[in-house]
Amino acid sequence: MKKIAIFYGPAGGRTESVAKRIGQLLGPGNHDLISMSDAAIEDLKKYDNIIFGLATIGKETWDAEPIESGWFHFKPELEKADLSGKKIAVFGLGDHVRWPNHFVDAMGELYQLLKSKGMDTIGKVNPDDYTFEESEAVVNGKFVGLPVDEDFEPELTDQRITEWVNEISTQFKD
Repeated sequence: MKKIAIFYGPAGGRTESVAKRIGQLLGPGNHDLISMSDAAIEDLKKYDNIIFGLATIGKETWDAEPIESGWFHFKPELEKADLSGKKIAVFGLGDHVRWPNHFVDAMGELYQLLKSKGMDTIGKVNPDDYTFEESEAVVNGKFVGLPVDEDFEPELTDQRITEWVNEISTQFKD
């Protein structure tokens, strides 16, 4: 399998922790971990296999006040990027208790941006094992990537990550 880029943000919290756990399962030397605050659009050109990770609720959500780094810095660049020929997977952190009507919505918004560029994602997840009311990340009956709730279901995270990484590893390009 070709090296995988794991772009994640915000840095220093649970999103970074999940990104690192995904990287550990991919194995040493098989991935590069790139914080969105350090990412440049040129970084995308180096990889055929990409994982994007983001949080829905936090200081860097799509609808929050703009911040000069992280996803707010990268999103306009991503809108202009050529992603043709790339395999993309997405994971998103959310809170299904306090935000049941917006569970991992940012993952869905990122997916819509990718779809507008003619891209799809790999690693879709069945929502049956999740509790929530609504989510922009459910498209055609599946989550567009891996949802994680570290606030209220941390005991499920490792199993969910392991199953997801096993699936996407078979779908990434060699």
